[in-house]
Amino acid sequence: MIKRSLISEIKQTAKEFKIVCVTGPRQSGKTTICKQVFKDKPYVSMEDPDIAAIAQSDGRAFLKKFTKGAVIDEVQKVPELFNYLQGIVDSKNTNNQFVLTGSNNFLMQDNISQTLAGRVGYIELLPLSIKELFLNKKTIKNVDHYLLDGLYPAIVSEKSSSKRWIPNYIKTYIERDVRMIRNVGNIILFNKFLKLCAGRAAQLLNVNNLAVEVGVDNKTIQSWLGVLESSYIIYLLKPYHQNFNKRVIKSPKIYFYDTGLLSNLLGINSINGLKRSNYYGALFENFIMTE
Repeated sequence: MIKRSLISEIKQTAKEFKIVCVTGPRQSGKTTICKQVFKDKPYVSMEDPDIAAIAQSDGRAFLKKFTKGAVIDEVQKVPELFNYLQGIVDSKNTNNQFVLTGSNNFLMQDNISQTLAGRVGYIELLPLSIKELFLNKKTIKNVDHYLLDGLYPAIVSEKSSSKRWIPNYIKTYIERDVRMIRNVGNIILFNKFLKLCAGRAAQLLNVNNLAVEVGVDNKTIQSWLGVLESSYIIYLLKPYHQNFNKRVIKSPKIYFYDTGLLSNLLGINSINGLKRSNYYGALFENFIMTE
């Protein structure tokens, strides 16, 4: 077990808010850390179709069963629950009632953020950092290994090899999460878009150029960028200018949350290939920014 740096932050947030939301990419360790911190709370997962069906049919009755709160995993799969959470947590004047986890940023949705406003403390759990490996007295490898393999817990713990784990992660993401967040009609085009984004990592984002290369309009590109952001594949770094208006207007840079995913999308699958790649500088910059 690698102790995560956010444990103390999660505990403090639970003391100050009625609901704690732990979001982040799939397989970043959300379930593990919540079970570890909130051992006294019952755990239910909306990945279980039987439990999800019960929660969908009568959300109020489902939530009222947990008189002392619960950890609800992958809660975004049953958005109906958000409609009842406000009333249930407001009926008690105590913090640390429910813990919600999700592999997409469901708080980016306006209806949900308005429903939970003032009641929720928000935590983002990303893949591991070099600092966390150091604090857990793990052997720190050459930076090239992290550029190639990334820092997802399954790979760092050597439970899975990056050559098998990452391609399956991407395939699962495209087939499941993309369809759930937004009904993307042409998955082949979306896959092309994802790889073109990888080729632009650590560069200024040019929506018009992307639209031309993918063969869709600008609105579609903006929509698909939103999908990648809300599912923690990429983040957009706003530029810094003394003039605040320029910060809003000027193009952001595009970065990936994990360099292992980025290397795979770029077709880099070995240390030698990494060192010869024209993308080495972009991968290194991406790694430093994410750290």
